[in-house]
Amino acid sequence: MRSELRRRDFNLQTLSLLALGLSPAYLHANTKPKILVVGDSLSAEYGIARGAGWVALLAAQLAIDKPQWEVVNASISGDTTSGGLARLPALLNQHAPKVVIIELGGNDALRGFSLKVTQDNLTQMIAACQKIKAAVLLVGMQVPPNYGAQYAQDFSRMFQTISQKQGTQLVPFLLKGVADAPDPTAMFQADRIHPKAQAHPLILANVWPVLKKML
Repeated sequence: MRSELRRRDFNLQTLSLLALGLSPAYLHANTKPKILVVGDSLSAEYGIARGAGWVALLAAQLAIDKPQWEVVNASISGDTTSGGLARLPALLNQHAPKVVIIELGGNDALRGFSLKVTQDNLTQMIAACQKIKAAVLLVGMQVPPNYGAQYAQDFSRMFQTISQKQGTQLVPFLLKGVADAPDPTAMFQADRIHPKAQAHPLILANVWPVLKKML
């Protein structure tokens, strides 16, 4: 009788996964709950040594404070919210994360995307995560003042608006303490866009307190 109940429960769980478009293969894989990071070059260790970026530092932090969790970094340099939206279904299917950190939007501004396009893409990404019961941490970004005061204000406020409407956790500004430091150029590589390795502990310090509460 007990074995029949276990088989029935397993079949119901498998059918539920298939209804969500997910493969049941992960049931036989690593059972650690996963944190999926979907970001751009700020999370993909652009221009710095492998293992020096904030996501790698997060993995080390988890090993100390939350060893039952695992982080998967699916960030790609140059990615936009459109690219992230296109990649997300396969990532959710592959990793079945419990938490998704979305760090995208900066390249949208650099490429001149409208705020509506960026907002719609981020909203759809959040909805896809929430459909599989994954909690979302949205990471905000700011643009330099040369983009215009109004645009810069609207861009920054966009992340807060999305977070409030979609019910996510929020890091208002990923580069707080880096881009707004007394001498911000000291923290950036020659392109003045990508932080140096020494800035990444500060970046993690912006993310970790919010994420830790979610875990």
